[in-house]
Amino acid sequence: MTICKTPELCAEVSSLPVDVLGVDAAIMFADIMLPLEGMGVAFDIKEGLGPVISNPTRDLKSVTSLQDFHPKDHVPFVLDAISLTKKRLQGRVPLIGFAGAPFTVASYLIEGRSTRDFVKTKMLMYRDLKAWELLMDKLAGAMSAYLRAQVDAGVDAVQLFDSWVGCLSPADYQRYVLPYSRRLLDDLKDLGVPRIHFGTGTATLLEEMKEAGGDVFSIDWRIPIDQAWQRLGDVAIQGNLDPAILLADINTIKKQATEILKRNSGRRGHIFSLGHGMLPNTPTENVIELVNFIHAYTKER
Repeated sequence: MTICKTPELCAEVSSLPVDVLGVDAAIMFADIMLPLEGMGVAFDIKEGLGPVISNPTRDLKSVTSLQDFHPKDHVPFVLDAISLTKKRLQGRVPLIGFAGAPFTVASYLIEGRSTRDFVKTKMLMYRDLKAWELLMDKLAGAMSAYLRAQVDAGVDAVQLFDSWVGCLSPADYQRYVLPYSRRLLDDLKDLGVPRIHFGTGTATLLEEMKEAGGDVFSIDWRIPIDQAWQRLGDVAIQGNLDPAILLADINTIKKQATEILKRNSGRRGHIFSLGHGMLPNTPTENVIELVNFIHAYTKER
């Protein structure tokens, strides 16, 4: 949180992957929970647990008490960090801003911490539709404002981060999530920047996510990229290497990367990336080797 709230440190950390790894874009270093402070939610980031909320939002009264979010008032440090990061990058690569999607942020608010089963989230979703709809409506509005402010500050693309939505069935996604993600993404259309729709565990939800909107769709390692493209149609796709592969030897890493590239068959619109974030114990030298390999492989073709 100290890095997130110190623009100079945040700009340095956001630029490091470009400077050290040689990747083709930078993404702002931030936490998806940051807007919640402005909405009156207190939380801690705890080692090994991630965000922990002492008073979860689990009923209509607590949802109603959530305050309006104003980016310039509540997260000025993020906007300042974007300006500083753009200066550090000097136009070498684009800068991506991001925000948590309504469902993923709601799941943190309701569960109070990371979870595997999302039982409390689904209980509110199924049992108290009024509270659920109000919560999702508030979050969609807040995250839309947050991303718009990031674009105004200078980011070149935005990513909507729905890392937990894979716990839902297609029918539940359609009913309880899609309207809010679509509203949020539609709100950003006029900005003229690419909108990346990110999710994990979403092999059963690709068509629904496309219906919700976006220009680029992230896929994880649970579906071959050529199959994802058949289902998504003429869109850009980001992914889909398993982050755990980066813990292997470099020959295994290159073999897995090559398989993805061959399935892609040189198709335009593929952003080679991991299916989720890097694991903490990933050797830096393996990432550098992978980046160099991808650059060389695609340049030859």
